[in-house]
Amino acid sequence: MYETPEDMKALQRLLDDSYAGAGPHLRRIIGEDRRMDAAGVVAALDGIKIMALATAGTSGDPRIGPVDGHFYRGRFHFGSGPDSVRVRHIRARPAVSATFFDGQRLQITVHGKAVRVAPAEDPDLENYLIELHGRALWDGWLKGMAWARIDPVKMFTFRNPEPEKEP
Repeated sequence: MYETPEDMKALQRLLDDSYAGAGPHLRRIIGEDRRMDAAGVVAALDGIKIMALATAGTSGDPRIGPVDGHFYRGRFHFGSGPDSVRVRHIRARPAVSATFFDGQRLQITVHGKAVRVAPAEDPDLENYLIELHGRALWDGWLKGMAWARIDPVKMFTFRNPEPEKEP
């Protein structure tokens, strides 16, 4: 866990404010018993988590694709090729949404703005990414990726307290 006490307070406030502003349909699906607190979110997002990231194309058309999600200091971080369509979309229109989900057991969705980050200028972030991916991958090609974090506006969580049924 790399989150500071201030990060945890800000994350909990974000979760509470997002839920308080949710519509009736979402609140019926995600009752208090299915919400996660900040500590639960941090624990659930330990390591590398594949998440679906949505960006907007030139005419506002949605584009979604998988990225390696890294939850660090209470924010999702991700990388993509510097020449990727995803990066072009984000540079022109930084509003994004992302969801990590584990079947019917767990779901965490964030809406916000993608902000470029440079791990080489943040040694703690760079060390975290090296810890997750290993030095060889980092030095081989990951440090050359375009990296971003999502500054959240809203974040919703869902956990299913009931185990999934076997098919």
